[in-house]
Amino acid sequence: MVVSLASRARIYLATQPTDMRKSFDGLCAIVQQHFDRDPFQGDVFVFLNRRRDRVKILVWDRNGFWIARKRLERGTFERWCPRTDGEDTHLEIARAQLTMLLEGIELKRVKFRRQFVPCVRIGGCDGRSQGEGGHRSREGRPRRAE
Repeated sequence: MVVSLASRARIYLATQPTDMRKSFDGLCAIVQQHFDRDPFQGDVFVFLNRRRDRVKILVWDRNGFWIARKRLERGTFERWCPRTDGEDTHLEIARAQLTMLLEGIELKRVKFRRQFVPCVRIGGCDGRSQGEGGHRSREGRPRRAE
């Protein structure tokens, strides 16, 4: 199954086990009361049960909520996310970490490579992509092809 998430969406993972009988309203209440977040902002909220063999993902999608669920027939989701007894009810994770969690990849063994460019933009400051305007001279005029 392919889950498509908005690129600007932040992903929050609950650090405490969640009752998997909860549906839309129950999960929204957890987000509002325990995470102190607004579930209507389009962020992604991930919940695991106590045995870590089930996951629910709650997302607001412009005009309604949707829930994605997964139940493992064998094994558990990795325990890389800490269970805390303190004030930390959730933590923000990267999209790659969510994908690896759902695919059963152990994050303890994964090495993230250093990024070559922290932010990639298609198009320059004037809105043109590299293929449209090419490079510019110091005066701001397009250079002629040589």
